[in-house]
Amino acid sequence: MSRIDLYANDPAVSVVTGACPHDCPDTCSWQVAVNRESGTAIDIWGNASHPITQGKLCGKVDRYLERTYHSGRLTTPLRRVGPKGGGRNVRGRFEPVTWETALAEIATRLSAVVDEWGSQAVLPYSYSGTLGYLQGEGMAVRFFNRLGASKLARTICSEAGFEGYLYTLGATLGTATEDYAHARLILIWGSNTLTSNLHLWQFIQAARKAGARVIVIDPARTRTAKAADEWLAIRPGTDGALALALMHVIIGENLHDAKYVEKYTVGFDQLAERVKEWTPERAAAITGIPAERIRSLAVEYATTRPTAIRVNYGMQRHAGGGMAMRTIACLPALVGSWQEQGGGIQLSTSGGFRRMDLTGLQRPDLRRDSSARTINMNRLGDALSLDPARIALSHYRPRPIDPIPSGEQIGPPVKALIVYNANPAAATPDQSAVMAGLAREDLFTVVMEQFQTDTADYADYILPAATQLEQWDIHRAYGHNFLSLNRPAIGPVGESLPNAEMFRRLAHALGYTDDCFREDDETILRKLVQSQTQPEFATCTWEALLRDGYARLNLPDPYLPFAQGNYPTASGKCEFYSQRMADDGYDPLPTYESGEQILGIGYFEPLDDSASESEISNTQYLICISPPAHSFLNTSFGVVDRLRGREKEPVLQMHPTDAAARQIGDGDVVRVWNELGEVALTARVTEDLVPGTVLAPGVWWASHSPDGRNINQVVRQDEADMGGGACFYDARVFVAIASDGAQNRVSSDKSPVIAY
Repeated sequence: MSRIDLYANDPAVSVVTGACPHDCPDTCSWQVAVNRESGTAIDIWGNASHPITQGKLCGKVDRYLERTYHSGRLTTPLRRVGPKGGGRNVRGRFEPVTWETALAEIATRLSAVVDEWGSQAVLPYSYSGTLGYLQGEGMAVRFFNRLGASKLARTICSEAGFEGYLYTLGATLGTATEDYAHARLILIWGSNTLTSNLHLWQFIQAARKAGARVIVIDPARTRTAKAADEWLAIRPGTDGALALALMHVIIGENLHDAKYVEKYTVGFDQLAERVKEWTPERAAAITGIPAERIRSLAVEYATTRPTAIRVNYGMQRHAGGGMAMRTIACLPALVGSWQEQGGGIQLSTSGGFRRMDLTGLQRPDLRRDSSARTINMNRLGDALSLDPARIALSHYRPRPIDPIPSGEQIGPPVKALIVYNANPAAATPDQSAVMAGLAREDLFTVVMEQFQTDTADYADYILPAATQLEQWDIHRAYGHNFLSLNRPAIGPVGESLPNAEMFRRLAHALGYTDDCFREDDETILRKLVQSQTQPEFATCTWEALLRDGYARLNLPDPYLPFAQGNYPTASGKCEFYSQRMADDGYDPLPTYESGEQILGIGYFEPLDDSASESEISNTQYLICISPPAHSFLNTSFGVVDRLRGREKEPVLQMHPTDAAARQIGDGDVVRVWNELGEVALTARVTEDLVPGTVLAPGVWWASHSPDGRNINQVVRQDEADMGGGACFYDARVFVAIASDGAQNRVSSDKSPVIAY
């Protein structure tokens, strides 16, 4: 019996359809069983009728009720009465206050900042705690437009790869998730599908049953790599070199689709000349993949029909991530795989929603000064500094031609920070710099949260936020082409409120009388849907969303976006040569440079004179990557005891060669450090990793880590080559055993320290 059948005829239970709000391509449709008498949610499951969800939720969201009803939920506004910062007894530093008191005092403090420093001294900071149109950047953007606050470039996840993809194809359109079932060769490139894109796997499995081969290209033998037909172990950040070598073979052996290339691409002759120098032997020396395997992979890719590539965001979190994504995105056009169902490439399907009109939702007309500065969220540590030079570096400069501001262009120091849908103290590069900024007594900080996170520890006021079960919203997906409606299943837990309502009340407290701050959430969402005039939204009516909980975009089936060209680029073609890239200061052709070449000689500082002999004895750095732990999703599920228990403790995976060179054994506590800081982790020695690389699954809350830090201690604020993206997987670190003796051996089931 299915879950819906279990409750469908039970008069004591109502079933409400909603949508998962979290940062995942799958954007699942879920259903929640609610006890009518108590109003309590008693069960949650994946919607069986949704073509992608198909009745299944991931292991994280399957525990969503545990998160909603967790004993640590914040249920009343809190005001700081003790010092800022983490550590034990954090909750004793806050006292409950009424909503009226909190809002009045916050409005008074914000007004004082604006009066003294100007409205741009207020900085919003948010990301993907929810990806809903309304509770994410809907009412919040209205509010900050009206206030005139600094803008935030939300670059921390995928910006570099998006820019590279857009330069090449013009939009983040790609192979439909369902169509992977029709592929006969699937390259999963820099993606751990079973952890971060679970619902694609069912279509990949269908393809395998029909005879398809699945190859994973990744520095780590992930769960997905273990389940695939082959793992190609590639050194981090060298994906572009591999793609160039594949094109060298494909063009050199005349395996490209000459007709498609001639009709639907631009710059082939220049590309052919460029890749002549990228022999498999040259790429092998860079990537660590044998030259013969590169050559045979190129032939296999070019001659198998249909062939699909799935790329994801990890591959572009390197200094050269944008160019790497741009280079890989050339491959489907080169072999003509866009012409076949099950061919092409997918980075994100979000481009299908790109023409959704958000003007009425976000109200840009409320902003009086359209020239307000934009801060790159990856440089929050710099932005919260009082040093004008560092504040200048924090300005969003997505292209090489964008200058560093000077003089009055820099703007005021950040004097007020409003954080929602994010936990920057745990998730942002250069953790020490971020925490130093958050610790400033002159920084007024408001955090809207569901739990006492690392960031909330530094707040002046904490406002209790609702979970997805308690609010209205609409969600687009970036792993399929369905729009989803979330209806509230339960009432608020305690005094918690949806983000939209909190910003609505803040607007009223500041005296804003605009009508847009009086609209209720359901009205706003209905207007959003009804205001869409583009043909792709013709099927996404309010009535359909209320009835089913989701609606597919009005797209052809099968959806083959570039089978006949129609690229939304300036040329209307796939741009092997991009004039727009040249104009923006880039090499207009695919190329490859190492992280050291891109970021310069100062990218990694040598050990200082105070280093001990044991530290100096091995000065070879390792490249550290920090993909999500299987049981976490960014920092959102770190509070769930069951999920944190599955991960056990923060660890550092090391190849046996690297561990032996440093006399590190499995279970040893190790120091991981560079010029930014250090973190203590437990070593896990494994062959499921390329030598020269260490892997620290994240994102652990600092307060859940034994030494109160996490791996972002050693991640620099440096930006990737495109879009101001982050370089989380390009950290150069030293690793050494913390100290001698068996006392440093720890059990694999050691529980992490809980800081509150």
